[in-house]
Amino acid sequence: MSAPRTALSPPLLEVENLSAGYGRVPVLRDVSLSVRQGETVAVLGSNGAGKSTLLRAISGLIPVSQGSVRFQDRDLRGRSPQRITRAGLLHVPEGRRLFSKQTVEDNLILGMYGAGLTRGEEQARIGAVLEVFPALKTRMRDYAGFLSGGQQQMLAISQALVRRPHLLILDEPSLGLAPIILDEVFAALTQVKTEGGTVLLVEQLADRALRLADRAYVMAYGRITAHGDAATLRDSPDLEQAYLGDGAARHDHDHRT
Repeated sequence: MSAPRTALSPPLLEVENLSAGYGRVPVLRDVSLSVRQGETVAVLGSNGAGKSTLLRAISGLIPVSQGSVRFQDRDLRGRSPQRITRAGLLHVPEGRRLFSKQTVEDNLILGMYGAGLTRGEEQARIGAVLEVFPALKTRMRDYAGFLSGGQQQMLAISQALVRRPHLLILDEPSLGLAPIILDEVFAALTQVKTEGGTVLLVEQLADRALRLADRAYVMAYGRITAHGDAATLRDSPDLEQAYLGDGAARHDHDHRT
């Protein structure tokens, strides 16, 4: 895991005045955010706010039309997703894109492809992520496609963690999970944070994300509408408006009752 941040450390990731979209359809407009080493930063907002598009632009999956994306003080614009991954920025997209016809162990090994590790180093890293997600220990020889949705989410995150990313980007890790599995996933993310990992988290379950995050940004209609300390934003009218603007608040009170 990364070393803990200091108050004066420069941003590990810095996005400035970013605009991006799909073809001629703009989605993001003048988006700016930063993530410092050792932080967990959440990006919140309703469906269609542009959160996933933001992550795709940062990780090179869609082109940036304006603005800049700097990671470890290097410009990422124009770099391929593969080069960005090799630089230490790992994106776990929505939908748990795994090798469904490969075993859990093979998926973890494939996550380290190109990292130049020995077999012993690979096994040590696999052992470390199994301590984070012990539910996978008994499924190592099972095909990923046979896992439950929650176990697939654990595997998708583990597949990124075995590469020891400088920055882990997660897109809606709660999607489709039962409350008990959701608790396990967020407990694991808390462990990653405690060990000094750096996480950028897109999530619709605002209360849950804000309990985990150090800071947060609120998005609506492709723009950042508010940002600040997570504790302060929990009761912010800007956050409430971002969710209620389309008539559907998505706080996770149902998971806490």
